Formats: sequence, structure tokens, C-alpha cells
Amino acid sequence: MKKFLAILLAACTLGLAGGVYAADETAAAPVANEAAVTAPATVAEAASSATEADAPTVNKGDTAWMLVATAMVTLMTIPGLALFYGGLVRTKNMLSMLMQVFVIFSLLGVLWVVYGYSIAFTEGSAFFGSLDKVLLKGVTVDTLAATFSKGVAIPEFVYVIFQLTFAAITPALIIGSFAERMKFSAVLLFMVLWFTFSYLPMAHMVWYWAGPDGYVSAEAAEKLGASAGFLFQKGALDFAGGTVVHINAAMAGLVGAFMVGKRIGYGKEAMAPHSLTMAMIGASMLWFGWFGFNAGSNLEANGLTALVMLNTMIAAAAATVSWTFAEWLIKGKPSMLGAASGAVAGLVAITPACGFVGPEGAIVIGLLAGMVCLWAVNGLKKMLGMDDSLDVFGVHGVGGILGAILTGVFVSPDLGGTGVYDYVANKVGDFDMMAQLTSQFWGVGVAVVWSGAASFLAYKIVDLSIGLRVPEEEEREGLDISAHGEQAYHH
Repeated sequence: MKKFLAILLAACTLGLAGGVYAADETAAAPVANEAAVTAPATVAEAASSATEADAPTVNKGDTAWMLVATAMVTLMTIPGLALFYGGLVRTKNMLSMLMQVFVIFSLLGVLWVVYGYSIAFTEGSAFFGSLDKVLLKGVTVDTLAATFSKGVAIPEFVYVIFQLTFAAITPALIIGSFAERMKFSAVLLFMVLWFTFSYLPMAHMVWYWAGPDGYVSAEAAEKLGASAGFLFQKGALDFAGGTVVHINAAMAGLVGAFMVGKRIGYGKEAMAPHSLTMAMIGASMLWFGWFGFNAGSNLEANGLTALVMLNTMIAAAAATVSWTFAEWLIKGKPSMLGAASGAVAGLVAITPACGFVGPEGAIVIGLLAGMVCLWAVNGLKKMLGMDDSLDVFGVHGVGGILGAILTGVFVSPDLGGTGVYDYVANKVGDFDMMAQLTSQFWGVGVAVVWSGAASFLAYKIVDLSIGLRVPEEEEREGLDISAHGEQAYHH
């Protein structure tokens, strides 16, 4: 245990060192297309060029909504994700899933405040921020974070805590891929490394920009755009985390499923979910919390927030219907597991698109997500020959990739989308679908490669230092007893 704690401390130190190094790197290449400097994306700071006369105002309604949204995202993790994952494993591992989600959320919430927020949401290089706001240095009750409307802001503390919930749930998604067989100490050490070297740079690349207030001329926009994250400069649209959250976590899960190896008895012994009741309750909490996740990402309480919530609702519903009926057709019977999985697939796929598409686009995305992800957790999983225990890649990876690409299609005003806003002209700009799809493929490609490489290195470090997997006898006994000395149920 002492060795593990020492390594965990070293990992945190490595994370800080990575941030220092990144802060010294030069800015990325110039903007690739005009949409890049005008695309709405999550922000951390108001533009420094705003004058005192143009100081942004804070609306109590926006602030109240964001606090509620933050609480909703917390609920979707603990207990939502914990119950969903817990219900899908065998009885002897239920408690271990609850424990992993609970502790990961807590550990990374702390690290977010220590250095995560600073690396993700301060100006540095195109890939990492700086350490200027370590331990929230300089953040006070009076400092503000920009929204997507000029002259409108929210308290920075609100933005910090909202983004904390994203940073804490994303790594927790990964554990479904190696459920029932990885050491608890190895899980925590991996999460620290992955959070530092995969989640934080992806969040910075996609979501960091200077805010809309400084976009007063083409020259100013070009200058501010050059300080944004790499994928923001490329024009990649990701409203609430298709690349940052879902593809990012799914690639870590895919790599983990191969590196940790298959469960003992996989393909030979029955490994059915022990409680579909718990899984359904968890999925329902995820659906509820996802409204905070997606609609909260607008950072304001306005008409667009309502559109995001509507899109989230109908995409999940459409995916539930399409998965259920496709499974019914293929297997002869519709299942509760399929319906719940379909809902999550729809929620995943609409996440990057929810603030950019209209209801028509949301329905199409949901219908496609249900069918495509059903294929992914059956056909693709068998083709890859892996034991992705709870289908993290099949749902979050495939659903996230599908949603990210279709965002580039259905954002088109001709297809009911919002278009891409031009903050210099203060209106929706001319839309070029091929240019936007190119930007979307940039986002998907970078997320796949970056997370894949960072995950491989993190797993390898953990394996060489403390080992990834529990001994065979402990796996057979179940992680509840062997790792935690407790049981979820007493019969």
C-alpha cells in the first residue's frame, strides 16, 4: 500500500510537471478554416480586450441554472453510473463497481482543483494550458467566466465546479471495459495518469478559447483564435463532450480491454448482469443527469438551452426505440438491457451535436445510434475479439464517433441546424459542410490517437509498477470480498 501511495503521489507530480512543460510550448499552427475562430465552444475566461464599459453582466438565473446542472451531472455519476455499471456485473463484483466509481469521482474532483482546471482552461500551448491557476489561484467570488453571448458571464467558481463534474465522470466511464478483474490500486493510479495526460489536454484542445467579447474585428479574431486549443482552431464542434468525454474514455477502455485481458471463463461461463433492475435505475439517472450535462454546457438559461434539452430527450428516446425494435427483429425478443443500452447510446451520440442541430437532426442521430451501437456491441465486439465487459467502446466510442461526424452534417441551417456563429459579424456565418466535416474528422482522429497512445503508456506504467490484474483466485472469489472485504448483498 505504501508503494502504491508513493506512486500515486509521483503521478500527481508528473501531472504538474507536464503542465509546466506544456506552458512553455509554442502556439499551434494557424487557423485551418474560418469557422475555427467563430465556432461556439466551452470557455473559461472573458476576453482580455473587453473594456470596462463593456464589462460582462452576470444573471442570477444563469447562475442558478448552472448550479442545478452541476448537481445533475453529479447525480448521473453517483449513483447513476455506479448503479448502471454495478447492475451489469455479477453479484460478487457489484460493490467493487460502486466503489470504483465513487472513489474515482472523488479523487479526480480533488485533482481538478489542484491542477486540472488550470491545465485545461488557461492559455498556454495549443495542447496544454498553464499552471497559473493551480489550486484556483486568482479565482475569487468576483472573477467571471465567459459564456457564448457577448457581454454575458457567470461566476468563475460556477464554471470550475461544473467542469469538475465532467472531469470526474469521464475517467469513471472507462472502468466498464475492464470490470471484474483489475486491481483497485491499479485503477486509481491509471486514472491519475490518464486524467493528466489524456483528459486535460483533450479538454484544452477542444474547449479552450478566449471567449466571445474580444471578437470585434477579423484581426482580433485571428489573434484570439491563435491562443485557443488545437482542435478549436481546427473548427471542430463538440458542444458537450463527444470527443473530450466519450471517444476519449472509450479509447482508454478499448486499449484496457486488450491490455488487461479477458475475464477468466469469458465465453465459457455465464456472465449475465446480476440486476437489470439496478441497471435500469442507473440508466434512468444517467438520462436525467444528462440534461444537466448537455443543457448545462450552454452556460446560460435561454432558448438554446431549451433546444439542447429537447434534442437530448428525443435523441435518447429515438435510440431506445431503434435499438429495441432492431433487437426484437434480430433476436426475436426485445430486452430491458437493450432498451437501457439504446438510451445511453442516443445520449452519447447527441452529446457533441446537442447545441448545433435541430429536432429533426436529433431524431436521425438517435435512430442511427441505436442501430449502429447495437451492431457494435455484438458484431464489432466479436470481430475485435476483446472482452469489453460493459461495452464501453461499442456504446461510447462508436456512438461518440457517429455523433461527432453527424454534427458536421446536421449543424447545417438547411437541415434545421443552428449553423456556425460568426462573432465578428454577430450573425450565423456561411456554412460549408465539407469544411465542417473535415474539422469533425480532425476532432475524432486526434481523440482516437491521443487517448489511444496516452492510455497505452498509462496502462504500461501501471503494469510495470504495481501490476494491472488481480490474482486468479481473487478474481474467482470476486472483487467485493478480495479487494474491499465487503459484500453488496447478504443472503
